[in-house]
Amino acid sequence: VQLQASGGGLVQAGGPLRLSCTASGRTGTSYTMGWFRQASGQEREFVSAIARRSGATNYADSVKGRFTISRDNGKNTVYLQMNSLKLEDTAIYFCALDTSGYYVSRTRYTYEYWGQGTQVTVSS
Repeated sequence: VQLQASGGGLVQAGGPLRLSCTASGRTGTSYTMGWFRQASGQEREFVSAIARRSGATNYADSVKGRFTISRDNGKNTVYLQMNSLKLEDTAIYFCALDTSGYYVSRTRYTYEYWGQGTQVTVSS
């Protein structure tokens, strides 16, 4: 399984940005895709996740109401629409995949495969 994340960049506070993550390889059809982020000097933290089959979602409290996760099953792609970005959203964003798809997990150890990360920088 390979994950390719894209869409990061530099954006002003309050602005939007959309991240994409495309999965390839033997993913199966029941996986969960998650987004995590890691700011400099910080632990990697959960952002959001979506189940491919059911569309069930999960969000960190810090992004709820500002970020929206969605999927395009035909493209094996998950999107993270980020609105009203704040300085504290600055981080490297990683997509990750859990092939079991049993849960829309917030736990990083649930996810077996990880993308390379894409930098999001929010400026004032």
